[in-house]
Amino acid sequence: MRKKVRIQDIADALGISRNTVSKAINNSDGLADDTREKILQKAIEMGYKQFSYVRDIVELAAAPAKNESETVPGFNGEIALFTTIFINPSHFASLLLDRFQRELLHLGYTLNTHRVDTINLKEKTLPITFIKERTAAIICFEMFDWDYDNMLCELGLPTLFVDGPCKRHGKNLPSDQLYMDNTTGITRLVCDMINAGKRKIGFIGNYDHCESFYERFMSYQGEMMLNRQPVNSSWIIKENHEEFMRAPLANLKEYPDLFICANDFVAIDAIQVLRSLGKNVPEDIMIAGFDDSGESRLITPQLTTVHIHSQIMAYSATQLLISRIEEPTLDFRTVYTETELIYRQSAVL
Repeated sequence: MRKKVRIQDIADALGISRNTVSKAINNSDGLADDTREKILQKAIEMGYKQFSYVRDIVELAAAPAKNESETVPGFNGEIALFTTIFINPSHFASLLLDRFQRELLHLGYTLNTHRVDTINLKEKTLPITFIKERTAAIICFEMFDWDYDNMLCELGLPTLFVDGPCKRHGKNLPSDQLYMDNTTGITRLVCDMINAGKRKIGFIGNYDHCESFYERFMSYQGEMMLNRQPVNSSWIIKENHEEFMRAPLANLKEYPDLFICANDFVAIDAIQVLRSLGKNVPEDIMIAGFDDSGESRLITPQLTTVHIHSQIMAYSATQLLISRIEEPTLDFRTVYTETELIYRQSAVL
């Protein structure tokens, strides 16, 4: 039986710390690009669990093309999944992709994953595993570089972006786009807190990172304005990771009643930093996240968050992509699926 590869095994093989390997695997900021790539290549080489499929993809691309219709009944083509990260089970897209792939199989399509690395982004090149002639359409996750995404749209293939680059400066992609509802849960949370007398509310997260983060930030800021509540600029911390949010949090002279965070992982990092500064959650300050990740239920205190319905997003993605394949001249569509605010221990009324 093959030995299970652990993060520590990768660290030992490269002679670096376990924390550095973890940052690379989880796509955290703060690592040099060459260090990140070296770690990810070693993870692929050693067969680390969430990357084990990558070697198969590379080998498939290098092998002579097979007649897919002989192996897949009613084969209609390949759907290429482009992503800049390795999507682990904690990511909201993990369950979405599982259902999406099953729906595609019923319709005669296969799903192949192609990772876009830092060199691809810089040089505007396609992954070596991608073969345009075998591809019926492209779906993109965690693809937030506008210029690269626009290049994909110009390939002449149907494209769908699940989330996408920030539209803050008025840019929009010539493509179908699918989002979770980033507004309703945040709006309700702000209103509930104001009505409960908790009027000092801040936001943590880089709102330029992607469109969803931007919409969550604007929902927070807009609802504060509509309720005639001042927004303290020092309570807007434009950082996604623990090491970068530490200084602005430590330098605050006054803390808000609540920090709304761009997603659960930003929220979990914020809780860790606040604890190190002697602040208790929720006694001294409340924290809320977004995504309803598995970690949101494991952390103490459990995280108030916004639940994403991954199954309906998968169905919507299937419908958008297949209808685009069948009717390529349709006007581009932007679709939002329902989300749900969930109160837990980290932010209570």
